[in-house]
Amino acid sequence: MGALVTLDLPADAPALTLPWIITFGPLNEDEEWEPVVCGPYERAHALALAEAVVADEDLMAVVEPLQPYVTADQILGEIAASRLAAENEDLETAALDEELAGYGDHDHHGHDHDHDDPDHTHEAPSIEEIRAGFARIAAKLTA
Repeated sequence: MGALVTLDLPADAPALTLPWIITFGPLNEDEEWEPVVCGPYERAHALALAEAVVADEDLMAVVEPLQPYVTADQILGEIAASRLAAENEDLETAALDEELAGYGDHDHHGHDHDHDDPDHTHEAPSIEEIRAGFARIAAKLTA
């Protein structure tokens, strides 16, 4: 039997109306393979599919909303919020570690990525281009 992870949201949360994706990956740290990402789905469908897949398999399914951000600033804002939450969690963990067994050393490793890929520009698409892309994706999904 596998595991399903999702957000616990209040009944009126706006995220409930967003499209949702499922990421399937290994349940055990000993297994190494690229996760499989599926979707978008309505939340109820994503949860039901994830439950069906992990019911008899040693897999982890993460069901999460797909955020339709249309600007680089929106994405950067979400990244900043996520980093801040992680830093706060690290601070809380460090304080607890210090309280329990002295100060623990936490390593943080940055990841450098080579951005010399000729197929990718460094200019963000316009909001109109992104929304047109959403429409093309929707057309493909309903074809």
